[in-house]
Amino acid sequence: MEQDQFLEVVAPQEAARRWRAVLRLGPLAAEEVPLAQAHGRVLAADVGAPGDVPGFHRSDVDGFAVRAGDLAGASEDRPATLRWSGARLGAGARPGPEHAVGAGEAVAVETGGVVPRGADAVVMVEYTEADAAAGAVRVARPAVPGQNVTFAGADVTRGETVLWAGERLSARETGVLAALGLAAVACVRRPRVAVLSTGNELVAPGAPLGEGQIHDTNARLVADAVREHGGVPVELGICPDDEAELERRLRAAVSAHDMVVLSGGTSKGRGDHSHQVIGRLGAPGVVVHGVALKPGKPLCLGAVGDVPVVVLPGFPVSAIVTFLDFVAPVLRLLGGLPEASAAGTQVVAARAATRWHGAKGRREYRLVHLVPGRDGALSAYGVGKGSGSITGFARADGFVVIDTLVEQVFEGDPVEVHLLAGADTAGGAAALDPARTLTAIGSH
Repeated sequence: MEQDQFLEVVAPQEAARRWRAVLRLGPLAAEEVPLAQAHGRVLAADVGAPGDVPGFHRSDVDGFAVRAGDLAGASEDRPATLRWSGARLGAGARPGPEHAVGAGEAVAVETGGVVPRGADAVVMVEYTEADAAAGAVRVARPAVPGQNVTFAGADVTRGETVLWAGERLSARETGVLAALGLAAVACVRRPRVAVLSTGNELVAPGAPLGEGQIHDTNARLVADAVREHGGVPVELGICPDDEAELERRLRAAVSAHDMVVLSGGTSKGRGDHSHQVIGRLGAPGVVVHGVALKPGKPLCLGAVGDVPVVVLPGFPVSAIVTFLDFVAPVLRLLGGLPEASAAGTQVVAARAATRWHGAKGRREYRLVHLVPGRDGALSAYGVGKGSGSITGFARADGFVVIDTLVEQVFEGDPVEVHLLAGADTAGGAAALDPARTLTAIGSH
């Protein structure tokens, strides 16, 4: 079926509902990942401990392994004297019969060493005086059972669930996996996302520009946004405005990837073929073409079989905000990550620095720059360079979503700012770069 016209322009919530209705939104299949490559990955299954951690009774200090009952009443004035054969247990050494601790005996042990059979406490070396020639050690402190000993399984018990499916592995979790002795772990396969730009006017960064040409910004924006949300971007370069060539490349992309994201070619212009081609690749095809957004109205959402296919608007700001709002949450679900809001998980409170007009029936994404006031509260100033300005996007700290029913946001109104990657207000107003807090507004 060839689709060469806009479908009706629909509300953002309805657009998301229609698109998701034709998608399979569960995590992708699991794959075994070497521990050295597991950082940042998402666990596909719960992880149980194959054994105790530690796997033996371990000394917490350098000292002597003893029976606590033998030191009752010991003090500096009246130290207890224990027999010592000179036996020592270093870290990593395996105890033998000669290391067993009987009544009235002691064995030297290092931090991390095995507490030998018969001992139930370790006395720090600072409280002892050893006499190897006499075969004795004097102890100036009493002890209680378990003192300075970490018992086997105190950290993790065999069979205990220590990590759960859906957790994203940080250094803390990979450290736990290493402690369990696991060399590999089952993780959700990361979605492979084909990224393709379309347009005769596009030239790859680094190449010289001809008359009327621009460098391809969207491929870099989208590919790195895919990485930020757990996917693996596969950059397919630039496709000219040639319908047959675009169809050939799209068929290949759909067959080899978990998602396909294009930019450009979604409007009604003579060279805009993307949405037409998707309709010929297979059901369900295009399900939404035209969303009540500003910017981003030409957004096209569809699928070919189980593969989501998206055509983002060509202007960079339009492309990235629609990616964050519609595509990123679906990408995260495929990768086993919790679904995120438009700009990820961090939203900060601010107040509008000026009055803004709504977009009359369209959801508006307004880029803003955050400036701390004397009271520490953040003020949001609009960054108004248009949807074709990449510098406006780069200099913005985040954006405010203005709902379709809101006609005006007045100066001083509270707003929620969705932080973009790289923006940081976690440390309060002082975390904002002072060199970026000068914002010019109004007439030139």
